Amino acid sequence: MKSALHNMNPAAKFIVITICMLTMAFFFNPWTPLLMWIGVLFIQLLFSRIDWKLWILFMIPFFIMAFGYFWTTLVFAEDKSGPVVLSIWSINITEIQLNHALSISFRVLAFSGLSLLFALTTNPVSFILSLMQQLKLSPKIAYSILVGYQFLPVLKDEFVQIQQAHRLRGAMQAKSVFHRLFHMRKILLPMLAGAVRKAERAAFAMEARGFTGEKRKSFYKVFSVCRLDGYLVSLFMLLLVVSCMSALYMN
Repeated sequence: MKSALHNMNPAAKFIVITICMLTMAFFFNPWTPLLMWIGVLFIQLLFSRIDWKLWILFMIPFFIMAFGYFWTTLVFAEDKSGPVVLSIWSINITEIQLNHALSISFRVLAFSGLSLLFALTTNPVSFILSLMQQLKLSPKIAYSILVGYQFLPVLKDEFVQIQQAHRLRGAMQAKSVFHRLFHMRKILLPMLAGAVRKAERAAFAMEARGFTGEKRKSFYKVFSVCRLDGYLVSLFMLLLVVSCMSALYMN
């Protein structure tokens, strides 16, 4: 039960989350994104084993962004008609202003919650392979993305090595922030040259192993749509319908 979202077909998960996001874009009331965000939290709590400390860490920038949208919409709103429901520091806030501010801020939280649900419960390699098998993604695009993804930790280690080598040679002793930023080009240029060489070797290796970019008929790891995927997709769609119907009953 706790691993249901992690075992869900990545392509099906991507499609249903995209549908939820696109549907919420057409609703401008605060209740639809709020209920969606709360529902996503409950789904993660029941059907995932994500690290909640990591989730809170990732959500902090989105909380700040949501508060920023909320405050700026209250203060600089163009439509200030309607009855006044709140006064802050001699600023009169009407019902329309408050609804718009809450709608935008809750929408940020709902979109970020759906995005984090997908990111924290989906393996990137499994996601690309699932797109190839279920959505017929071109192997040229898929394996290009996979090769780039595999290069990320290598580039990180190479960046640290070049930076430490410069420090050993006394090349980064300056205390000025602007001088350090200007010095970054001496680190990035060798990294760029190394990345080009690695990409060329990867291309030669794939060509030597018979990679032609044509669609494959068999895979070492097969992804399929099972009954669990149907249950979870139905759960997301039920949450979406309830969230959208709330706009009719709350107004």
